Order: sequence, then structure tokens, then C-alpha cells
Amino acid sequence: MSNEPPTEPRWLTDEEQHAWQSYLHATTLLEDHLDRQLQRDAGMPHIYYGLLVQLSRAPRRRMRMTELAQNAKITRSRLSHAVARLEKNGWVRREDCPSDKRGQNAHLTDEGMRVLEKAAPGHVAAVRAAIFDRLSAEQINQLDEICGVMAEGLQPQGADLPWLR
Repeated sequence: MSNEPPTEPRWLTDEEQHAWQSYLHATTLLEDHLDRQLQRDAGMPHIYYGLLVQLSRAPRRRMRMTELAQNAKITRSRLSHAVARLEKNGWVRREDCPSDKRGQNAHLTDEGMRVLEKAAPGHVAAVRAAIFDRLSAEQINQLDEICGVMAEGLQPQGADLPWLR
């Protein structure tokens, strides 16, 4: 036990509290807006769309399941459930990894690519209307820089993050 008196928490200043609440409000609204748009127009949640995008950008539209979980920042268990749903829709297929008998790849099917190509214009329009059409070029650069600094601080080298387990 330490004999030192407990230190007071470093409370947020009024300005920091306002910025924090604005951030929470905006990100909650944005995620809900994008999820509703994709559910309405493409019949899928935002997380599934993100997985299809990741696979579409991968060589031969294939990616190790562990890498896909890391890129999507979700646990392997949550990814496995999502891929099962995408498989049921015929949009993704799991394949054994030729270089690792224990590993699996997720493969974006031709049907999955068609669904993604159909969903993309509406999704991009929703993102543009919600974010980029409202910001100046300088604000877009600031947003990019701020998000980069935050992400770097939240996933330091060697961190025990759920999607890295």
C-alpha cells in the first residue's frame, strides 16, 4: 500500500467537455445515419458494407480472416458471425488458407461484388452529404490529422486489442 494521498482526477475543462459531447453526438448520429441508409438501400448494416469494401480492395478479393478482423477493428468472434451472414447471402465465401492449415480466407464472391457496386453510390452520397459537403478543405485536413492522432494513441505498438488476439 502506498502512503501517498490519492491524486485528484484531471477533469475536463468546459471547452474539453463541450468538444467531447459534440464528438459523441456527431459520431453517434453519423453511425446511425450511415447504418440506416445502408439498411434501407442495400439491406445490410454498415459493418457488413465495411467488410465487403475491405475484401474488394484485397488482392484477388481475398483476405485472411484474422487480417480482416484487424482491419475492421472487430473481434474474430464478431467477424465470424458477420461472415456467416454474408455467406448465407452468397456475398462472401470462406476458404481454407493454402499457406496455413489452421487459417481461413474470406473471399468476396462475384455476387458480393455486384451488391457492393450497387450499394456504393448511395453510401458515398450519404458520407459526402453528412461530412465532406459541410466542411472546408482546411477542415477536412484538420479532421484527417485529428483522427490520425487519436487512432495512433489508441492503438500503440504492442497493445492488447481485442482484434489482435
